[in-house]
Amino acid sequence: MRDATFAVEAAVEAEHWWFVGRRRLFAREIARRRIGPAARILDLGTSTGTNLRMLREAGFANVAGLDSSEQALRWCLDKLPGKVVRGDITRLPFAHAQADLVLATDVIEHLDDDRAAIREIARVLKPGGAVLVAVPTFALLWGLQDEVAHHKRRYRKHDVQQMLSDAGLIVERAYYFNYLLFLPILVARTLLRWIRPAVSSENEINSPLLNRTLSAIFAFDVATAPLIQPPFGVSALVLASKPVR
Repeated sequence: MRDATFAVEAAVEAEHWWFVGRRRLFAREIARRRIGPAARILDLGTSTGTNLRMLREAGFANVAGLDSSEQALRWCLDKLPGKVVRGDITRLPFAHAQADLVLATDVIEHLDDDRAAIREIARVLKPGGAVLVAVPTFALLWGLQDEVAHHKRRYRKHDVQQMLSDAGLIVERAYYFNYLLFLPILVARTLLRWIRPAVSSENEINSPLLNRTLSAIFAFDVATAPLIQPPFGVSALVLASKPVR
């Protein structure tokens, strides 16, 4: 991402409706899998550390992070000092079969070779270990945030499921989320393409009242999306596991 985009994310991620709701969703999926506090967890593509915040608050201590950006690592220092390294997700500096859980949330869309990243994730997972992948979806939603974050693509849910299956992993859960705001976000991004505001991130377009309103909507969204399996959403979550041989 651009340096200014990192700075905006670091400033807002603790309270912004998108990051708060997203952490809530991921925490529920981890709790649902009953992953113990001693589990070895890798957070790939830490950005400014929003997942590290969630893992720390959930009581996980055996956590390591990786990001390709030196600036991202600096933002993570206060969340996981000494345990975040700079590296390439397609060539992970971790040993085979060492992770109980890998988080790859909003990261593979940045890569030229997303399939290589999935193969590497499969390599570092222990048999029986799980990976949680989240991605932006639907090409028609392409907008300012995709550009400033240097995304290569947006996905459909089945694209991610197929990549995980091709890497030898077993898909357990897959669903779209942020479905309630799909149409408003589509309209907003269409307008932003015309207006071209002088902002470094869509996350700057917020206010206390708007944040409270969207927080309530998104909280309901992430609570219901796994249950109703909507046919669309701004993002998709896929959970897969490594077979026990």
